[in-house]
Amino acid sequence: MQIVNVRFYVKPELADEFPSALTELTEATRNEPGNLWYHWSRSIDDPNEYVVLEGYTDDGFMAHATSEHFRTGGALIQPFLSRTPDIIARQVEGEGWDQLSVLAVD
Repeated sequence: MQIVNVRFYVKPELADEFPSALTELTEATRNEPGNLWYHWSRSIDDPNEYVVLEGYTDDGFMAHATSEHFRTGGALIQPFLSRTPDIIARQVEGEGWDQLSVLAVD
C-alpha cells in the first residue's frame, strides 16, 4: 500500500476558497480504482495550512500520479500556494487503517 501525506501552505486571502477549488480533483481521485482514501483536513493551529491524507493500492498511486485530473488539479492548486508543499510518500505493508488499541472504545 502507498501512503501519501501532503501539507499545503495557502495564501491567507485564499484559504477559505481553497476547499471548494478541490471538489473535482477530490471526487475524481476518490473514484480511482486504486484509491483507498483521500481525506482533506485544515489545521486548527494555522488556518492557512491544509493536509491531504492519501492511500492507494500498490498500483493505484502510479495511476493517480499520471491521471489527467492530477495534472489539472496541480495547475489549479498552484495559484493558491504561498510556498512549496511538503510531502511524505511511503510504501507500507497492509491494506488499510488499523485500530488504535490504546484508545479502544467498547
